Amino acid sequence: MWLLFLIPACLAAVLSCLRLVRVAATADSLAWLERAEPAEAIGIGLYETAYLAGGPIRVVDLVLVLMTARGRLHLAHTGWTTVVDPRGRSRLERALIAAVGPEGQCRTPELKEELVEHPTVQEIGGRLTMAGLATPLGVRESTLLAVRQVRQALLLTVVMFGAALALSAPNSGDAGAAVAWFSLPLILTTGTLLMARVDVQAYTRWATPAGQEVLRSVRIPDQHGLGDDAERELLTAVAMVGPAALADPRLREALRG
Repeated sequence: MWLLFLIPACLAAVLSCLRLVRVAATADSLAWLERAEPAEAIGIGLYETAYLAGGPIRVVDLVLVLMTARGRLHLAHTGWTTVVDPRGRSRLERALIAAVGPEGQCRTPELKEELVEHPTVQEIGGRLTMAGLATPLGVRESTLLAVRQVRQALLLTVVMFGAALALSAPNSGDAGAAVAWFSLPLILTTGTLLMARVDVQAYTRWATPAGQEVLRSVRIPDQHGLGDDAERELLTAVAMVGPAALADPRLREALRG
């Protein structure tokens, strides 16, 4: 009877591990793109740092915080964004103001969803990807999905193993055979996850290994006209950490929508 539990566990383990191995091969093929060029040559600023640290949504959070800090935008903790100054100082700011609409007010979650897909934000990611610093979106999504499927296969194997032992408890011989056979998918999925931590875990992040190196060493130039050291530190912290770096709980709540 316990064989009925072993078959789906083995199938799930083999198929998910094969998928992860294929993803690992694809990730390895990206190694030639990774060039640890000087940050100045690539043009790493606040928005580029935000993308490498947290992806498109971090870029959107950063521009919202920047405009709010300078009084050009009002973020309400009730989930509304209001434009105070309709003159954008950069392409991204102008894209944000246009996304808010002619009424000058819109829901913050909807605004963020629209801006994440905006060409101006996507251009940042595309340039960093071409430079070998950002993980291509398709590779990142495939890697996350493959790792998740192996974890699910491991969990399924454990559940099936427990059910098989429960059915085989009266017969010690069957229990021993179940332990021996179920050890195979358990070893396979566990070993594959350990391999993934070495070979593909880096490609679940927004920045490639080369991008991570640049992110650790980058010094952001004053290309956004940062007013003082306090503002510079605040915006850099938001770029690196996200809204959690904000001391104002109402502003954190506003960014969460």
